[in-house]
Amino acid sequence: MTKKYHPFHIVDQSPWPLTGALGAMLMMVGLLELIYLKSMKMIIIGLLILMMTMYQWWRDIVRESTYQGHHTFMVINGLKLGMILFITSEVLFFLSFFWAFFHSSLAPNIELGMIWPPKGIQAFNPMSIPLLNTLILLSSGVTVTWCHHSILVNNMNLSKISLTLTVLLGLYFTILQGWEYWSSSFSFSDSSYGSTFFMATGFHGIHVIVGSTFLLLCLYRLMISQFSMIHNFGLEAAIWYWHFVDVVWLFLYTSIYWWGY
Repeated sequence: MTKKYHPFHIVDQSPWPLTGALGAMLMMVGLLELIYLKSMKMIIIGLLILMMTMYQWWRDIVRESTYQGHHTFMVINGLKLGMILFITSEVLFFLSFFWAFFHSSLAPNIELGMIWPPKGIQAFNPMSIPLLNTLILLSSGVTVTWCHHSILVNNMNLSKISLTLTVLLGLYFTILQGWEYWSSSFSFSDSSYGSTFFMATGFHGIHVIVGSTFLLLCLYRLMISQFSMIHNFGLEAAIWYWHFVDVVWLFLYTSIYWWGY
């Protein structure tokens, strides 16, 4: 029974789903500890467990695909379907934030002063940092598409340059959004405007950080020649995710920043 007569990959037993769940649970409990007891011990432990799990889990997947040859065309098709379903779930995740925003903004109640933004809220000027961030993300969408095209035509040097530019633009976006939060005149607790604004833009910021990390790992794999013109789904999945982040930001900018201003 050692021979395999099918193109699928039956994965070995792995401890990483269990340790990942443990790390996520400790982070959530640690968040409550941070809020109520002002202690960061448990959230740091959970974060460390989660980071070690991510490293070792990704290491195993890279080994399976690059060195052990388990990622056949049939397996890659399954991975593509899984990535599409994951991005679809993320779309529905952000849809809930947009629903909450438009529910409050289209018919503001008496507690909000029946105006939007509510009285006392000084919204961000959409023509300043938000517009710059929009241009940055659109530019990153161009560079990551350039990277994808370059690797498909086997031009590895251009793919490395364009992917490096994409990672730097993602970092630049994160720094500007952090500066925007730092200079904000309202907080998360300032009516439904503050809560919907920081939930929507904050979760998008987290997605930018995750996407930048995803692309940075792909850049490292590209540097050590683990991608080719016919074997590059890890990079392709990261590019899909980054385009999703770009599109969500366009909706955030036009609705929350521009229309909500």
